[in-house]
Amino acid sequence: MKLTAAVGVLAVGLLFDDGDVVRLVLAAVVAAGLAGWAARDLIAKVRVAADPEGVTVVTGLAGRRRLAWSQIEGVRVDTRPRLGMRSETLEIDAGDQILVFSESDLGTPPSEVAATLSRLLEEGGCADQSGHR
Repeated sequence: MKLTAAVGVLAVGLLFDDGDVVRLVLAAVVAAGLAGWAARDLIAKVRVAADPEGVTVVTGLAGRRRLAWSQIEGVRVDTRPRLGMRSETLEIDAGDQILVFSESDLGTPPSEVAATLSRLLEEGGCADQSGHR
């Protein structure tokens, strides 16, 4: 979808450039940003993965951070109304940093991932659960 939007922005820029280089360059920059965002989704598909030792999360474009269960202070879902709709995000409190993931990042509702991670956190990571996208 992001790649389609990138192509659409570039097409609109070409269609309405009227010889104005600034419009065309602006459309190309926005399209490149969207394409980069789409590339990140293709490179780092799995954003959060849990196993008996802890959680691995994607940070930045494709960086990974490993968190042992002992480093995780809490897991919660933040729910807010946004643009007339309800928006949920998963928040993983790692002490020095709060990592935030949307349903788009996870590929499943954040409440489901939070329930699984909370259960594993309480058990000390005993069960094997991985692959949440």
